[in-house]
Amino acid sequence: MLNKTYPYYLANVAVAANTDLEVTDKFSGEVATRVAMADAAAIDKAIGYAVDAMPAMRAFPPFKRQAVLEHCVKRFRERYDELALALCIEAGKPINDSKGEVTRLIDTFKVAAEESVRIDGEIINLEISPRAKGYHGYVKRVPIGPCSFISPFNFPLNLTAHKVAPAIAAGVPFVLKPASRTPVGALIMGEILAETDLPKGAFSILPAHRDGADLFTTDERFKLLSFTGSPAVGWELKKKAGKKKVILELGGNAAAIVDGDQGGKLDYVVDRLAFGAFYQSGQSCIGVQRILVHAKIYDALREKLIAKTKSLIMGDPKDEKTFVGPMISESESNRLAGWMESAVQAGAKIVAGGKVDGAMFEATLLEGVKRDTDLYRKEAFGPVAILERFDDFDAALAAVNDSDFGLQAGVFTDSLAHAHRAWDLLDVGGVVINDVPSFRVDNMPYGGVKDSGLGREGVRYAIEDMTEMRLMVMREMW
Repeated sequence: MLNKTYPYYLANVAVAANTDLEVTDKFSGEVATRVAMADAAAIDKAIGYAVDAMPAMRAFPPFKRQAVLEHCVKRFRERYDELALALCIEAGKPINDSKGEVTRLIDTFKVAAEESVRIDGEIINLEISPRAKGYHGYVKRVPIGPCSFISPFNFPLNLTAHKVAPAIAAGVPFVLKPASRTPVGALIMGEILAETDLPKGAFSILPAHRDGADLFTTDERFKLLSFTGSPAVGWELKKKAGKKKVILELGGNAAAIVDGDQGGKLDYVVDRLAFGAFYQSGQSCIGVQRILVHAKIYDALREKLIAKTKSLIMGDPKDEKTFVGPMISESESNRLAGWMESAVQAGAKIVAGGKVDGAMFEATLLEGVKRDTDLYRKEAFGPVAILERFDDFDAALAAVNDSDFGLQAGVFTDSLAHAHRAWDLLDVGGVVINDVPSFRVDNMPYGGVKDSGLGREGVRYAIEDMTEMRLMVMREMW
């Protein structure tokens, strides 16, 4: 079970300032623990400590950064079950998905440990014309400065890791605001970081209400803001961020195209589509929301996918048999139910699922959804997927691109030409061939275009954002 209370972390130190933040068990609705909440004064102090820590962090050598990250990997492994249970309770994530996220947390810190000792520069040949004869160029990467991190509720361990682990590897101090609905995992991470010899002020982890956390965005002492969350909030934060660099990992209504050449692979495709659409109750920005299927196999796939969807077990996320747990809140469930009802009124048909009880939303499959409805155009962020038929592959690509979002897309095809055409034409950050767009490995570049965000995560790519190139030009003297 969870501890009765959790402190926040201010300049590497646990502070039991209060117990103002109630964290609920998302399945039972009961208060599971209470967490210290930071006010504006605490956030201001944390930023000041981060600024003061910058010289020490610059001087903290790569082998020591690596040792910190390796310590975290060791301790995450030792506390694996605790982290998984905490995630299951605070996020309502089925226990098998929770264990998978702890594994990815470990992977992300392992990759960061490896990258921490190979942040290399380059030598540039400047002798491109006679006037540059005898000049040599050298580039190294230096820490950008104090960073502000805001992480979301849906992957409170791994998406936090994708900010924290690269920051340690890059040598930048940071102040993190975890999602107030799911802060516990980040605070356990803080407890483990506090066991290391990171310089004082290298990190602060401060749960805070959104309306009281403006300093995370507006304070000019921060040199970078990395936000993962909803598009509406992310783009508004960018407007307020001032001169600092901004990295946004936002939402999507990801599509999967199933070409007509699947043959004996249909069961595999159906299993992957069901996973991508309904794992962790669809609360993933790269969850499968739109499924475009070639007319040649549409009826066969539809029948199998309906059966698979109906077979998924909904219930207590602590039960290992559960595949669909609660959504993060009843209000989010009601929002999605309203979108579904509007789509049905506009002519859509529910072919599987559709039942809603509080925060519990049954895995649901629809067809005939009009492209101008909220359910089609916006990010569902729940266990709902849409089936549609296509005859022409280029038309399917155009349908995927008919979206304000562009995070990732999946394409199931045996045609190398179609795979490359999708890679060329889909206006997204990543194209996954023969799997769902929900696939992610933690060292790959990950991010979107259009309303899905700016910049890329993935440890090495985040390190590049958290460092700046510094040039030295040297002239030969003779």
